[in-house]
Amino acid sequence: FNAEGNLHLQFIEDADKTYNKLFNKVAGLGSAPSVIACVGKDTPSLDQRVGYYGEKLVLYAQTLGLNTCWAGTFNRKNITADISEGEKLVISIAIGYGKEPGKAHKSKSIDKLTESKGQTPEWFNKGVEMALLAPTAINQQKFLIKLNPDESVEFIDKGGVFSQVDIGIVKCHFEIGSGKLQRTE
Repeated sequence: FNAEGNLHLQFIEDADKTYNKLFNKVAGLGSAPSVIACVGKDTPSLDQRVGYYGEKLVLYAQTLGLNTCWAGTFNRKNITADISEGEKLVISIAIGYGKEPGKAHKSKSIDKLTESKGQTPEWFNKGVEMALLAPTAINQQKFLIKLNPDESVEFIDKGGVFSQVDIGIVKCHFEIGSGKLQRTE
């Protein structure tokens, strides 16, 4: 994923004090022994690439029986990531064996998250269904998926904390559901 996404994602075995104790309890990260630092060259597309490829990594980790949690709130001073000049630490992913499986989040209706004219093709509907399962910052789903008349798809950022990371995550899920490539280069 690093090579494909031009990223510097780093597995750090000992999360140590990356997450503060209060946040750990609230977010359920108390048992996360490790962290993935999402780092890359500071470019305009970095946050979306982190979301897209980071989510591919998260989904792969799930197939290995690991639990993960995207975590934007962490102690940046305590994360032992290698961040070179010109790179930026965007977000972290807590990873480990969870005490409980993840919980489904509430989702907005398809009508509130999509825009299209007329009948939508099956591939688009399947992509949207999968995109609704994507984790987003504070589960706010601040995005819009627009089907254009030429059947191209736009992902519109409605703002908010980590919204570009969210767009990358949503693109990853949409691609899996629709079978149509949505990567951010």
